[in-house]
Amino acid sequence: MHPIEIVTGLLGLTTLLAVVARRFRLSYPILLVIVGLLVGWIPGLPSDILSPDAVFLIFLPPLLYAAAWQIDNVELKLYSRSVSMLAVGLVLFTSTVVALVAHAVIPDFSLAQGYLLGAIIAPPDAVAASSVMRGLNVPKRITTVLEGESLVNDATSLIIYRYGLVAILTNRFVLWEAGLQFVGIAIVSVAIGLLIGWIMLWVHRIISKDAVISTAITLLTPYGAYLIAENFHLSGVLSAVATGLFLSARTSELFSYHSRLQVNSVWEIVVFLLNGLVFILIGLQLPMIVSNLNGYSLPESVMYGLLISAVAIVCRIVWVFPGAYIPRWLSARIRKREAKPSWQQVAVIGWAGMRGVVSLAGALALPTTLPNGEPFPARDLILFITFIVILITLVVQGLTLPVIVEALNVREQIDEKSEERKLRRKMALQVITHIEANHSAGSVHDDVLSYVKNEYELKINELSGMLRASDNAQRPAELYQQAIRLQLELIDVERTVLMEQRQSSLLDVDVLRKMEQELDLEAARLTLVQPVE
Repeated sequence: MHPIEIVTGLLGLTTLLAVVARRFRLSYPILLVIVGLLVGWIPGLPSDILSPDAVFLIFLPPLLYAAAWQIDNVELKLYSRSVSMLAVGLVLFTSTVVALVAHAVIPDFSLAQGYLLGAIIAPPDAVAASSVMRGLNVPKRITTVLEGESLVNDATSLIIYRYGLVAILTNRFVLWEAGLQFVGIAIVSVAIGLLIGWIMLWVHRIISKDAVISTAITLLTPYGAYLIAENFHLSGVLSAVATGLFLSARTSELFSYHSRLQVNSVWEIVVFLLNGLVFILIGLQLPMIVSNLNGYSLPESVMYGLLISAVAIVCRIVWVFPGAYIPRWLSARIRKREAKPSWQQVAVIGWAGMRGVVSLAGALALPTTLPNGEPFPARDLILFITFIVILITLVVQGLTLPVIVEALNVREQIDEKSEERKLRRKMALQVITHIEANHSAGSVHDDVLSYVKNEYELKINELSGMLRASDNAQRPAELYQQAIRLQLELIDVERTVLMEQRQSSLLDVDVLRKMEQELDLEAARLTLVQPVE
């Protein structure tokens, strides 16, 4: 089969499985991996569908950039200490413990190989964490910490990976030198990302009204940030993340309303397809990995994989509890700045350590031979163990995480609907103030002014709970829903007229499309603001 045919088929399968996952409320990434495992045994499929270069260049920059774009910058700054403890401290801790255990248990497995394996499996996956957490209604703090961790830990692990690989290839490793280079690479990579972000901000301001070009630039930006940093042997991951964080904090300056709508829609589709393709490709790798397992029996390799999986899971649990509470005991500033997390919240963070495509790509990227031509030591075993760790953490932890969240009653206590209504009311009140201050002297026709003002006053009354029915005692929110449902019904009536006109060919198609877009935007607005009680 031609690669294009395979990718097209996988994209179609990904979309179909998304429908199944939503219909039966299944975890989307886990379902894709399991189906990928089954599809991988179909004869005729090539074994090298997922190349490391494709993951690091095609998938990683846009997915991390999108994650950085979506994260709450204010929350991320507030919990930056927790994020750093996980994204840097935990990765170093896990890499070290895995290295020691692997060196002690696996015959002829050097400490350098252990660090290489530890760096590969240490970072939880950004996509897996956000996908599994979506819909669980956990506190915002948990999602922010997990998503923030996933943005940075890939860079930490890839830097450790780089030095572990150098140690094996050259038999040379100086700890203090590697530590200094680690810090230097991180600082310069972030600086490059921020510089690119500043340049892109300037570019977007120039072309803000051109929705197509704005969208194209947002798709190219993460690749530019990644490639420029990698070209200087720095961290493309950190550069892309820094660019995304910089621009996401200035989204109101970047786009016109038209551009913003289009950018968000396009990115939603791109992320959906890339995420789905990544997870199904993970499952497809199993036949190739098993067939290449030379020098080790399958039961022995499975045992090593299960052991390292347990070590990685335990390392995270052991790390998060002291990391959450000891700094609070030692620092009054931390106690004042951060609310104390409950042990249930810490437990959820400790269990949410699903690994993903970055780990698999790191293992696949290992060279097959040493500089002297000898086979790379234990490459096949490292790849197999990595796959087992991904499978165990993604399936076992991913499937049990909702159960743990439910059992520990870790739920968001803030009423987001109430906050949303308060904000909408505040915005409407500010509009009334602006109208009265700037348009009360005849600058706008009285009928127009009265119409617009009445619209906002009605919105204020609805959001304030002042809407009352004359003949019943229904709650304002229910009446508001009735009003929106009626408006949606009337839009459908208008849409029917458009369809009749399209079929009769009485009007120009461009006119019909324009009217249809207006109805779509109005229906989307009504659907977005409708409260779900």
